[in-house]
Amino acid sequence: MVVGIGNDLLKIERMAATYERTEGRIAQRILGPQEYKVFLYRQQRNAKRGLAYLCTRFAAKEAFSKGVGLGMRFPMTWQSVQTLNDPSGKPYLTYHGAMEAFMQEKGWIAEVTLTDETDIVSAVVIVSQKESS
Repeated sequence: MVVGIGNDLLKIERMAATYERTEGRIAQRILGPQEYKVFLYRQQRNAKRGLAYLCTRFAAKEAFSKGVGLGMRFPMTWQSVQTLNDPSGKPYLTYHGAMEAFMQEKGWIAEVTLTDETDIVSAVVIVSQKESS
């Protein structure tokens, strides 16, 4: 059963301006440790792809926060949710700390999909109740 849906759309130029203004610190604020490693790797290979990665992860966190109905308030924090990729490239969400406990207590799971173009990124998250065994 679906309990929530979240969506976020972000213009890449908006994040680029914030990234420049904060001298890159925004990436460390938004990204979890595993995401940050991937971001640095992608950024070193291609700055535009690195920025797109940062944008998709930001959008995923925003969409997730909407899908679970919390917005950006505890237990939701920027680093309590990470969007990683399995070997096939499919994105998936991981939770940490109080957010992980919140999801387990509710019995919820979340699926995420991401897309990016040259000037915009989008993320959609569907939150559903785990099936009882």
